[in-house]
Amino acid sequence: MDRILDSINLPSDLKSLSMDQLRELCSELRRYMVEVCSDHPGHLASSLGAVELIVGLHYVYDAPKDKFIFDVGHQAYAHKILTGRKDAFRKLRTKDGVSGFPKMSESEYDAFGVGHASNSISAALGYAEAFAIQGSDARSVALIGDGALTGGLAFEALNNAGASKADILVILNDNNQSIDKAIGGLHQHLFRITSSSRYNKFKNKVWNKLGDRGFRRFLQTWLRSLKSWIVKPVGGDVFESLGLRYFGPIDGNDIEQVVSSLRKLKSIHGPLVLHCITAKGNGYAPAEGDPGVWHAPGKFDPETGERIISKGQPDRFQDIFGEVLCELARGDGRVIGVTPAMASGCGMKAFAREFPDRFFDVGIEEEHAVTFSAGLAAAGMRPFCNIYSSFSQRAYDQVIHDVALQNLPVVLCLDRAGVVGEDGATHHGMFDLAAFRPVPGCVLAAPADGTELKQLMYSALRYEGGPYIIRYPRGGAHDTPWREEPYRELPLGKADELRAGKKVAVIAAGPAVHSALQAAGQFGENVGVYNFRFLKPLDTEMLDSISSRYSKVITVEDGSLKGGLYGAVCEYYAGKMPVVGIGAPDAFIGHDTQAAQRHELGIDSEGIARKISEIL
Repeated sequence: MDRILDSINLPSDLKSLSMDQLRELCSELRRYMVEVCSDHPGHLASSLGAVELIVGLHYVYDAPKDKFIFDVGHQAYAHKILTGRKDAFRKLRTKDGVSGFPKMSESEYDAFGVGHASNSISAALGYAEAFAIQGSDARSVALIGDGALTGGLAFEALNNAGASKADILVILNDNNQSIDKAIGGLHQHLFRITSSSRYNKFKNKVWNKLGDRGFRRFLQTWLRSLKSWIVKPVGGDVFESLGLRYFGPIDGNDIEQVVSSLRKLKSIHGPLVLHCITAKGNGYAPAEGDPGVWHAPGKFDPETGERIISKGQPDRFQDIFGEVLCELARGDGRVIGVTPAMASGCGMKAFAREFPDRFFDVGIEEEHAVTFSAGLAAAGMRPFCNIYSSFSQRAYDQVIHDVALQNLPVVLCLDRAGVVGEDGATHHGMFDLAAFRPVPGCVLAAPADGTELKQLMYSALRYEGGPYIIRYPRGGAHDTPWREEPYRELPLGKADELRAGKKVAVIAAGPAVHSALQAAGQFGENVGVYNFRFLKPLDTEMLDSISSRYSKVITVEDGSLKGGLYGAVCEYYAGKMPVVGIGAPDAFIGHDTQAAQRHELGIDSEGIARKISEIL
């Protein structure tokens, strides 16, 4: 039996389908996503829940003339499949295959690149205002999840959009989830809100007939009072108080409701919000049953839903972090765990269960997470604030202004530092070393393995001098007996000589230390290896010793060469010592496996050995 999906190559092919055919197409899209993602892991549950919304958008609107911006790209798989990338989708998140997120350079249908949360409304508003200036009748739509709506940028955009006359539609995909279960006051408000057909029917008749802005503001106030009487929303209407017309909620997994609503709203001008209730993982029972796990489940059997778990792998950095944090908290009542919606990914689930009163998932709010941690520290607590390295970029001002400037003892743990693999350029943590190294008063450390992560966390807890930043990569740590190692405080700013040599010194930070040791073993006494676990403060005594004994230096880091370890060593030697750097160049790194990315950058043992050979 032929699939409807086989006949869909571009969104225009949808226009002739009946409602029954659209329903079948939605089912086929889900089956295809499950089939592909079972072997090419991606962000499955979010995209399963947004199928009807995306099919409805392409059915009612006219992309690429009309612009759809997804927040975040986790939910955009159906969009990619419907916009000429159906076959290419079989190579999802592989080198030279389609990205896991919308990407402007990949397709004219991808109106804006989105990998981080909360930027869709701002970008869509920019499009809408540009269309107005250009005299275009193109429409701009932002599709944002309820988790992403908690981000401060989304509120800034809503505030600006509500004060404008822009023709922008904000579709709120409300599925009670971000990665883990959604939290916060806004989520509670959305969960309680209801809709009224009487209210919207009356409002639609009079809204566009009003010309006077003052009278319109008066009527808005009166209508909110009317709505509170008809609908009785708890806490008032957040969106209409900001100046956006609110519609819904509707069943976002009912294609007929979605299409009907979009058709009506397409004829209404001004800033609008359509509230859609969806189920994350919709249509695939395993994902519906545990949407948190199935947000990014890895490989699995598509028929049974059984996940394929690799065995015999070393402990992951995030799991070591979570276990050590629990141990530290048992011995010190000041230890607090803070995360911006990444409790599962950063390893804090066990901490949340054991210490519910000392665990805070603040939602997708990195800036707030840092300043909240600063407040905790100012009050005498010891917060461990865990943020993915790439996402910490959004909290840079807070780290400087609220933590470092006030010399507060916040332990900032940057997970997913360096290359992260298939998520690609938006998620690589390449810039943290360069970004935070210039900040006065910060300690900046990179553990080589699980044992060092344990010791650095212990050292950070005992440190009284201000912010202490620990960055470590995604995935497995070098296999060391970290559980058996006793806690000990590492001397601040001190490097270790791991292997003495005569000609070339390899200075490494993070897990690259182990790759450097493996590479150096091929060259006998010619090569020395040094673990510079602290980039700040830098061990200048060790650098002086190295410069007196070697003729050449190689630095190795899983991060940007500009401003990182290479930058620090070059600054200190200031032309007095030849330094060659191995790390990320002045370019964004695409999506591939972590192993392939490290090989391409030359930070694996083979790449380091090749560079040593060139120098020798």
